[in-house]
Amino acid sequence: MLYTEIPSHRPITSLLDSIELPQQLRLLESTQLEQVADELRQFIIYAAGQSGGHFGANLGVIELTVALHYCFNTPRDRLIWDVGHQAYPHKALTGRREQLVTIRAKDGLAAFPAREESEYDTFGVGHSSTAISAGLGMSLARRYQKDPCEVVAIVGDGAMTAGMAFEAMNDAVAHDADLIVVLNDNDMSISCSTGGFAKHLAAIWGKGESVNITEQGEAYLQPHPEWTYNSRLHSAATDAADNLFKAIGFDYFGPFDGHDVVQLTQVFEAVKKRKGPRLVHVYTKKGKGFAPAEADQIKYHAISKLNAPASSTTAPKYSDVFGQWLCDEAAQDERLIAITPAMCEGSGMVKFAQDFPQRYFDVAIAEQHAVTLAAGMACEGLKPVVAIYSTFLQRGYDQLIHDVALQNLDVTFGIDRAGLVGEDGPTHAGAYDYAYMRTIPNMVIMAPKDENECRQMLHTAYLYPGPTAVRYPRGNGLGVSIQSELQAMNIGEAEVLASFNEAAGPSISILAFGSRVQPAFEAAQALATQGLAVRIVNMRYVKPLDEALLDRLADSTALFVTVEEHAVMAGAGSAVNEYLAKAGIVKPTLNLGLADEFLHQASHGQMLQLAGLDAEGIEKSVQRAWSKLA
Repeated sequence: MLYTEIPSHRPITSLLDSIELPQQLRLLESTQLEQVADELRQFIIYAAGQSGGHFGANLGVIELTVALHYCFNTPRDRLIWDVGHQAYPHKALTGRREQLVTIRAKDGLAAFPAREESEYDTFGVGHSSTAISAGLGMSLARRYQKDPCEVVAIVGDGAMTAGMAFEAMNDAVAHDADLIVVLNDNDMSISCSTGGFAKHLAAIWGKGESVNITEQGEAYLQPHPEWTYNSRLHSAATDAADNLFKAIGFDYFGPFDGHDVVQLTQVFEAVKKRKGPRLVHVYTKKGKGFAPAEADQIKYHAISKLNAPASSTTAPKYSDVFGQWLCDEAAQDERLIAITPAMCEGSGMVKFAQDFPQRYFDVAIAEQHAVTLAAGMACEGLKPVVAIYSTFLQRGYDQLIHDVALQNLDVTFGIDRAGLVGEDGPTHAGAYDYAYMRTIPNMVIMAPKDENECRQMLHTAYLYPGPTAVRYPRGNGLGVSIQSELQAMNIGEAEVLASFNEAAGPSISILAFGSRVQPAFEAAQALATQGLAVRIVNMRYVKPLDEALLDRLADSTALFVTVEEHAVMAGAGSAVNEYLAKAGIVKPTLNLGLADEFLHQASHGQMLQLAGLDAEGIEKSVQRAWSKLA
């Protein structure tokens, strides 16, 4: 059925309610699976409305999920969901149905498959393109242990654009591994899929034939049925020749209708009778069964809670500040080229892509390639800007060191989603970028306190003739006025924002970085009302630090406090500690940041409170440290 509204009340799902675990699903007749799928779709629409979160991808794999758990003996047989955006139906069928309304909330279900949550979550995910490697590892381990089982990696066409997926497929063939890869082809990642691989999939569809399999597992060809939804039949792909998966060495089956649950069960039962590396190609529609999501798949990639209060802030998102700066800078410098690894909308680049199409490069989910592509462009005198999330730049770390910094190339990194990201949890937290960047020679690292400083820092970074990074958080700015004129800042220069009660004696110097400047300022004000001498510094730069300022502050400082939305270990505070030690400045120092642990999902505010990084937490930590010195 096609649904048009998200219900506020739980739908009646009598057959689904009888299924607590996949063992009960497998007791049903195959003719009942369509009803299971329909009820599951209704429930997912309802649950996502209650919790918010990923939406379209989950609706697109309803039938596929039912068929997989019906045909494979989970949890003994291993299902690995790449990325995990689409794992809500899987969670609903594996004992967590009624908990789905808590997904992404504090103490609720994780946003992605998590091994500690269920034995059915065979591999923890959140980043793209890891499932085939993990599945191959499981298959080879079970072969070595002489206890084989079926291993199935479910991978989207967007995730297949990453090199890691093909590295794993190549190795699977080398080992003749018993591994099934299900290619969930919906022409999308978060945005539309791009590149040669997307064209190759288009060619497979454009041939007018599909591979089916008999009950004995033998392959044969027959014309595939007409599809009402097939955006792939475009002329650029119709001349493509052979099948890439066959060429690699996989047995290829498909493409099949990913919403025909009965046919899918027949396919999987037949594929199970084969051995070696096998790929089943299914075609699905993101948002299937919910009319608004089918019509706008990008908008409905994720949704907010039903009837969630509208944001009271009119401040722009940091990603929008980046996007506007990108357009403004490009208008005055033709050398600017923008690169994204499949995050156009999330990084605020839609307008740039429209206004400067010849200077916009979406390289698909290929972070390593994105970084080295920028390096190559910089070698030829262009000035590339790489828009990338903090958690995803981790995947291009070697390229950042070897291909950009070692050669001191002029590449600017706009690093979004820095710090904690709330409901998406630890897989998406940008908690380590100060640490992994500040150890690299030639890097300049900036952290703005607000949206206007972000704009000016991006301009400053762009003008600097070497590798630079501007690190900014997810979400909205503070609502400060944004200066349209672009003005370069002095590299490595911090600013003292305020000094309170200077006459009271030696001060507490709070050195705050990026997103923690405002709450640290509020904490300083509160401490000042208690009669303490406090100064608050917007450090601006993690590298180079304003060492001259630290020297000047040392004589009048009784306690240094560093505050950052980043891991304390090896973070910005550690950089301050290292300089003070090198300079022979011996002062008590308190480093506030994220502890040496992964924080589980909650709202951003709740996570900051748990970490003691909101204004109240900072105030209390400073009070405790000061009381020990008194």
